[in-house]
Amino acid sequence: MILYSLRCAHDHRFESWFRDSAAYDEQRARGLVSCPACGSAEVDKAIMAPSLGRGTGKDEAASEPEPAREAPPGAPQPVALMSEKEQQLRAMLKAVREHVLTHSDYVGEEFAETARRMHEGAEEKRLIHGEASHEEVRALLEDEIEVMPLPALPDERN
Repeated sequence: MILYSLRCAHDHRFESWFRDSAAYDEQRARGLVSCPACGSAEVDKAIMAPSLGRGTGKDEAASEPEPAREAPPGAPQPVALMSEKEQQLRAMLKAVREHVLTHSDYVGEEFAETARRMHEGAEEKRLIHGEASHEEVRALLEDEIEVMPLPALPDERN
């Protein structure tokens, strides 16, 4: 992560975190970086002093973190990186995943073998989930045994 000091066309100064320099460039090109004071998308990096680590010492433990700065009243809010439709789709995928995980038995790495036994009638059919290699999944599908991957979602903190 990198913290940039930014300045809009109206000379408002603010800071923002980015994954890396390329992430800043991409978001700026898409108009996703905007001034919290005036909403201008004409934003450039401002000159900033480097922040160097001080090592481990008593002063670090004694220092308190700087309080978070709030945007002025009436300032535009940050732009969401996902559209409302994307947020709805993500919520639906999360609900499907949670439903499957809640209402099925976890069989771990025995998924392919268990699914095959259930298909052949050697084991009672029930909802299961677990792990399988690409080859195991391909073999199940070739034998017309229905399987479906669970949707994987990025970490919810992002």
